[in-house]
Amino acid sequence: MTHGARPMMHTFHLAELPPAVTARALLRPPSAGTTPGLDHAECLALMRLGAPTVSPDRLQLRRVAVFAQWRDEESVDRFLAEDPLGRHLAAGWHIRLEYLRRWSTLAALPGLPARAGSWGPEEPVVAVTVARMRLPEVPRFLRWGKPVERQVRGHPGTTLALAAFRPPRTIATFSVWRTVREMEEMVRGRSAPADRRHADAMAERRRRDFHHEFATYRFRPLAEHGTWEGRTGIVPAG
Repeated sequence: MTHGARPMMHTFHLAELPPAVTARALLRPPSAGTTPGLDHAECLALMRLGAPTVSPDRLQLRRVAVFAQWRDEESVDRFLAEDPLGRHLAAGWHIRLEYLRRWSTLAALPGLPARAGSWGPEEPVVAVTVARMRLPEVPRFLRWGKPVERQVRGHPGTTLALAAFRPPRTIATFSVWRTVREMEEMVRGRSAPADRRHADAMAERRRRDFHHEFATYRFRPLAEHGTWEGRTGIVPAG
């Protein structure tokens, strides 16, 4: 599905890739200098939320996530049709996103306003978090973060929730929510039954940060393409 030219677009991709393609994407991800219309891309290996720290599920090297910011939708279409990595990603699943909100910022994405739109409490929403870890803080981060991973993975308001990692220090999370309201209740520890794992972990991060950089982004889902693990219709109808 194509919507025509649209100013600034974000995408999130999931795909199973040959090992050599995965290694190349992690070592040399697409960049603004090599990919027309791309502002920035994060290429990461998938992890299963809440999996044991040392396990095949924790770092799935053949399953790749890519989060990217583009100047327009035509650049996305061209990348998926013409770029070697893009053609691999086109065989997987991706979602096109309208940027709405950020908390904090990344040096790699400096131009995003704090807020770019409005939303209703009952509409679907996508959340993406990208962080650069302080390596000495990793054990403490895992102690606080893994309960949150299990909370998000098991929350009835999510239709897809996962994490991804790019060595040595970049970690990202991605979640699709049925409604803004359910996501915000989880973040604030107001879900029923009461569950403060996320809220308590954020308080601990404010007390002593786990990261060099940390940013959370909110998006409106525009269109999804392809399948993931045999699933279609991952984004709820608005």
